[in-house]
Amino acid sequence: MSRVIVVGQGYVGLPLAVRAAQVGHDVVGFDLDDERVKRLAAAESYVDDISNEELREVLDAGTFHPSADPRSCAGFDVAVIAVPTPLRDGTPDLTYIEESARTLARYLRPGATVALESTTYPGTTAELVAPLLEEGSGLVAGVDFHLGYSPERIDPGNREWDLVRTPKVVSGINPESLARIEAFYGSVVERTVPVSDTRVAELAKLLENTFRHVNIALVNELAVFAHDLGIDVWEAIGAAASKPFGYMKFVPGPGVGGHCLPIDPSYLSWRVQRTLGQSFRFVELANDINNHMPDYVIRRLVAALNRQRKAVNGSTVLLLGLAYKKNSGDARESPARRVAALLLDMGAEVRAADPHVVEDAHIDRRVIRVAPTAEQIAAADAVLLLADHDAFDLDLVLEHARYVLDTRRRLTGPTVESL
Repeated sequence: MSRVIVVGQGYVGLPLAVRAAQVGHDVVGFDLDDERVKRLAAAESYVDDISNEELREVLDAGTFHPSADPRSCAGFDVAVIAVPTPLRDGTPDLTYIEESARTLARYLRPGATVALESTTYPGTTAELVAPLLEEGSGLVAGVDFHLGYSPERIDPGNREWDLVRTPKVVSGINPESLARIEAFYGSVVERTVPVSDTRVAELAKLLENTFRHVNIALVNELAVFAHDLGIDVWEAIGAAASKPFGYMKFVPGPGVGGHCLPIDPSYLSWRVQRTLGQSFRFVELANDINNHMPDYVIRRLVAALNRQRKAVNGSTVLLLGLAYKKNSGDARESPARRVAALLLDMGAEVRAADPHVVEDAHIDRRVIRVAPTAEQIAAADAVLLLADHDAFDLDLVLEHARYVLDTRRRLTGPTVESL
């Protein structure tokens, strides 16, 4: 087995590091966040897909070593870069990738392999990462060391399609690099899908998320129009889904969140504009629709409160779910953030319940965290169901809520409206 460095111990890097350690690789989980490293060393997981027990097992086995010390990267056979790639004012920020490549370059040895997993625009591996590794090591990519790209496909909270079961796209800058990349990932997942070029793999990742982004925008806009037309869009979607070919079911929601949908398609749009001077109109339109869904949720809530002769100003609104999706603790880019901010600006007292979201630095500090008890539900002038976690007692909501705006179509009753 190999000495493996996984740079970045978040939603992508930690599951990969633990899985590699489980199959016997000697793994360093490298992250510059000292607090994260301390928690990992204490077998305390902050990622839904990894349990404390799994961490304890690989720590006790001596195959997983969390570290914030760059010197722990020395002597690696395989290094994986799994760091965030945020947007800054609509422009890709590859700072974390660049810093990771420079760190690894100091310890790069002949024959070693580097894989990039972070989502980015086509060309990043060959045009950005390779030169940084070469400059810092004095070695030549594809000759002295191997380099490739394998896009992450982590779906937080998905118990059926986890890291191991989800097919893994793999690529290399040359055939030998592809062989090394495929060999490593073949040891940790059930199936690899090799492609001919790193740009193909980079585009495949963006294609997956752009497909979802555009189709979610379609049903979100349909939901707005259908409500105004007095048509049950959810029933229409269910009827369309009965077609066994030529249709894939997508459902409306309060907006999109996580890293993938709000950010990844914009990487492709940016690349197209920067390289070809053309706009990627589907992405821009989908961004506009999905980004404004939280505003639409607020408009619906304002109208509902008005019918009860209540103003948002001074009302108590209980948000059920701060995460961007069901059974996940991931609040990155969550529509709940925008919903809460709008309500607070309008003078509402905003309370929120989410058993999964513990690290809530992205949520406004004025939001009052509560448990979803009968008392809290009954005390709210309105309840917004934003993430339909299994942990929520929806019968309790139906029994005690005065009004519910259900953005996930989980409830039916005289006090409930669906998005």
